[in-house]
Amino acid sequence: MSFTLLITMLLAFAFSISIAVSIGGSAMLGLAFFDPERLVLAPKEMFTAIDKFPLAAVPFFILAGNLMETGGISRRLVEFAKSLVGGVQGGLPMTCVLTCMIFAAVSGSSVATTFAIGSILIPALIKHGYPREYAAALQATSAELGVIIPPSIPMILFGVSAEVSIGELFIAGFGPGLLIGGVLMLFVHLYCRWKGWGKQDGDGRLSVGTATYKAGFALLMPVIILGGIYGGIFTPTEASVVAVFYALIVGLFIHRELTFKDLIPVFRKSVISSAVIMFIIANAGLFAFLITRAGVPEALGAWLTEVLQSPMWFLLGVNAALFVIGMFIETSAAIIVLAPILVPVARHFGVDPVHFGTIMVVNLALGMITPPFGVNLFAACTVAKISLDRIVKYLLPFVLVIIGCLMLITYIPQISLALRDLVYAPAVVAPVPMPSIAPQ
Repeated sequence: MSFTLLITMLLAFAFSISIAVSIGGSAMLGLAFFDPERLVLAPKEMFTAIDKFPLAAVPFFILAGNLMETGGISRRLVEFAKSLVGGVQGGLPMTCVLTCMIFAAVSGSSVATTFAIGSILIPALIKHGYPREYAAALQATSAELGVIIPPSIPMILFGVSAEVSIGELFIAGFGPGLLIGGVLMLFVHLYCRWKGWGKQDGDGRLSVGTATYKAGFALLMPVIILGGIYGGIFTPTEASVVAVFYALIVGLFIHRELTFKDLIPVFRKSVISSAVIMFIIANAGLFAFLITRAGVPEALGAWLTEVLQSPMWFLLGVNAALFVIGMFIETSAAIIVLAPILVPVARHFGVDPVHFGTIMVVNLALGMITPPFGVNLFAACTVAKISLDRIVKYLLPFVLVIIGCLMLITYIPQISLALRDLVYAPAVVAPVPMPSIAPQ
């Protein structure tokens, strides 16, 4: 059955059938042909896949991001970031990266970050003389920080799928997020100096004090959200609801850029985005149930253990596979299907599951900026009003920078785990290698 599932799913991908329908359809066909009496299990397993309390955070974080975009919070974050780094050559691209880092601390979604920040910064970059293609590639790349810096929807999905603490995953995401953000800012600064771009980026920049005052409520949002999570005031799921109410109050009554008339389009957009993700999760849950029942995780684990004899080679092989998979399969679906398979193998090699979770999220986030199915690319191209093929030339250097950061995150675990170990020191127990999973 497992071979049929895989071939059917790949054929569906080849015919450009949507990800969710490809995954769910192949699972249904597999059941119909090989075990028709158990077709009744399909709706049960699909419901079970989404019947998890932490997943409630997904629609709320999406809604919070859309409210921030419409309510003026995003624009104030841009002005604040520009006041900090906009005074140097290449300061506007650096502002793009820094703003995405801040926005990521409340949105949890890279697509929401692309639209919210890109709608402001892509026109600004073009106005300052940057190529339209470069502006789109930069925004798509910077927005992937939305799923690395917590709170992060893919981290929530990984935690649910692999039964790993979401709080530990969140705090482990700060190191990789800051590393990637810092390296990207340095790269765009040097690249702009080499190209001679951005000599007038400081025009119209507010003073740090003025920008901080105007963005005060916007900057308070990540403090409340993350402070509440790590202070034990509310869970990550409850934090998503707090983010929505905070964005509503600030947009409606403080900034007054969000009106009650705007709420219906914002809710509609958020519902559609949430429904798409939940539909993918439901279908991926059924697919994961069937391949687990067929013994694929155990067989794959045994094969990986036999072929990849050390943690170093295992992590390299997983990174190579995830990079290719991320180019064709949506991040949420890939995590839900692969995390239950790969995490037990990672434990066998002594890899901390929280560290492995950050590796998976960072790697699959690359899929958001790599053709042919990079969602951030489509979002950025929509905002920039250009076709996808035009940005590939400018995109390649950014992809190489992220890959370099990924290798550092993979082989220097303390980038992810240092802060986690500091905060959760009493609760964290060193991973115990699992017994051999090779067939007897």
